[in-house]
Amino acid sequence: MNLPGNGTRTRLRTAAALALLPLLALAGCGSGDAAASAPGARAASPAPSDDPLAAVGAVESIAALLPGDVRGAGKLRVGSAVGTPPTAYYPNGQNRPPAGQDIDIAEGVAKVLGLKLERQDASFETILPALGSGKYDVGTGNFGVTAERLKTIDFVTYINDGQGFAVKTGNTALSTQVSDLTQLCGLVIGTGAGTTFEKTLTAQQGVCGAAGKKPYEVKVFSENGAVTTALQQGRIDVVMSTINGLRYQAAQPAAQTSFLGEYHRLDVGFAFKKGSPLTPAFQAAVNELIKNGAYAGILKKWGTSASAIEASQTNPAEHK
Repeated sequence: MNLPGNGTRTRLRTAAALALLPLLALAGCGSGDAAASAPGARAASPAPSDDPLAAVGAVESIAALLPGDVRGAGKLRVGSAVGTPPTAYYPNGQNRPPAGQDIDIAEGVAKVLGLKLERQDASFETILPALGSGKYDVGTGNFGVTAERLKTIDFVTYINDGQGFAVKTGNTALSTQVSDLTQLCGLVIGTGAGTTFEKTLTAQQGVCGAAGKKPYEVKVFSENGAVTTALQQGRIDVVMSTINGLRYQAAQPAAQTSFLGEYHRLDVGFAFKKGSPLTPAFQAAVNELIKNGAYAGILKKWGTSASAIEASQTNPAEHK
């Protein structure tokens, strides 16, 4: 998801689209990883009102796993990619505060650890490099755990998402679940910059030629609203993004998109610089949320219960 490909790469910025159409979700995981839209992006969907974190409080034995300087400061700097529901978005056209599954899980972890999160909005593709420079202590943005990322990033998992495809409703060019990329031959595929989707598509771009078919074309967008606009206007044939995000969007009548099923599953996690001392505390905090039921409540709230994990892990191997 991090590597540029040999295919056509078109970076479009269409700010007006962000206010006109529902945005495509992340990852991470994208479900590998969805690319989040630029800071300040807006979405029309209201946030659910229930609060599964109401009874969550600090757990001393878990907070004790934090480094002393962090406990003393009582806060962490979070690089946060805010883009689309159900992962993280701005409901009702408001710039603050953000809502979504990732927002709730991060807040739950912070409550267990007795910390305050200082959230800084950032574009998806800038967060992981910024962890290494020390700009952020932790990154969120539906980041999928891949073998490539594990070389430089530590992850603490909190959900299982992945890669999927969607088309404009009524598009007959592709109407069945995508299980093989040769099904995309001759089509134009839109996806987010810096995502696992971009990496997958560019790395496998030779499969069509090998099958004696016309190659597919990849168009990469910096903002999710631009991807949606391109799909609705017929400038791309299909979108590759997160499973949960595409499912959520397809359930919104105004979006006029059809989900074409899961292609590849990925664990999604909080991201840290390699060797971060924060990972044991975060893993224990996620597992506490799972144990006390708040985690199940969060996923039910956002309609992502099918992506639940049984236990958080640090740096699990990438799903093949």
